[in-house]
Amino acid sequence: METEVLHMSDLGGSLPVKNVQALASKGLKEVPPRYLRPASELGEVCESESLEIPVIDMIRLGEDHPHHREEIEKFHLACKEWGFLQLINHGISGEIIHQVKTDTEEFFKLPLKEKKNYEQLPNSIEGYGQAFVLSEDQKLDWNDMLFLFAQPASQRNLRFWPKNPASFRATLDGYSSQLVRISLFLLRAMAKNLGLSPDVFASMFEEGIQGIRLNYYPPCKQANEVLGLTPHSDASGLTLLTQVNDVDGLQIKKNGKWLPIKTVPEAFIVNVGNVIEIMSNGQYKSIEHRAVVNPEKERLSIAAFHSPNIEASIGPFPDLTGKSGALYKTTNHEDYMRLVVASKLDGKSLLDQFRLSDV
Repeated sequence: METEVLHMSDLGGSLPVKNVQALASKGLKEVPPRYLRPASELGEVCESESLEIPVIDMIRLGEDHPHHREEIEKFHLACKEWGFLQLINHGISGEIIHQVKTDTEEFFKLPLKEKKNYEQLPNSIEGYGQAFVLSEDQKLDWNDMLFLFAQPASQRNLRFWPKNPASFRATLDGYSSQLVRISLFLLRAMAKNLGLSPDVFASMFEEGIQGIRLNYYPPCKQANEVLGLTPHSDASGLTLLTQVNDVDGLQIKKNGKWLPIKTVPEAFIVNVGNVIEIMSNGQYKSIEHRAVVNPEKERLSIAAFHSPNIEASIGPFPDLTGKSGALYKTTNHEDYMRLVVASKLDGKSLLDQFRLSDV
């Protein structure tokens, strides 16, 4: 009997909501109430300049580099104590990065009618629209997105891949492959740092699922009362984010406060997701983060989420459970992904469902 293949379009979707870019372009005097957050929800922002996420040099992580040992230890501490880092010297050409940024900007400049050619279908997360909107009274984020499953390539649904700009598809294809190379390199370094065989993570992420989310955050005159992206930890294993323009907006939760991230030019912001926290049995932790918006300028970013292949089990590696035992449940990847798509963004509440009750 032939095994049924899971299609990404079968995972579920989000309720349709108004286009934020179109709303913002109307010159609203007041933001609609569904976007406004109470002050208690916005929290305190840390202004300390001494707190900056680690910067890791990928060339130095290479085993034949004279500074390999100190860089891989720095990488270990970044994953363990921060869950976030900025990656430099990653080997993607400036030309590819420039082109993917240009194509992203050009897509969001298209008339709304043309962008809607790629809008999400009912019960599908892929396409142009919103994600994780599950009820009519839920607070909404001040952003629009184009979400695409780029890997495995056999699962691509080109119905959602823009034909305009003309270079978009070829550019994203090349960019996607380069990100896979980087993520597998980092996963091998992670496994080594955790005392595992270097290929134990990488083998699960080869032919893995890569989702790419292009984000557009319009300017908002009430920027201090809205959020571009609700606080959450990423459900995937490893996320690579690039900032498209020069407007910052990412903040991570550190010591109970929100820490703004200043992007290093040409660097990727890399963060640990829930899957790696589960697999490492909590040695590496996913970190809550959010996006804020600018009162005067638009912000664009591209996030690439890397998850294991659909056949993988999501659970702690036995070699990492030690005397304390497994801290998280084990589940199959398909059930995990269905739960992700059916959950709204809410801090680390998704991961909490996998913690064993005696933790």
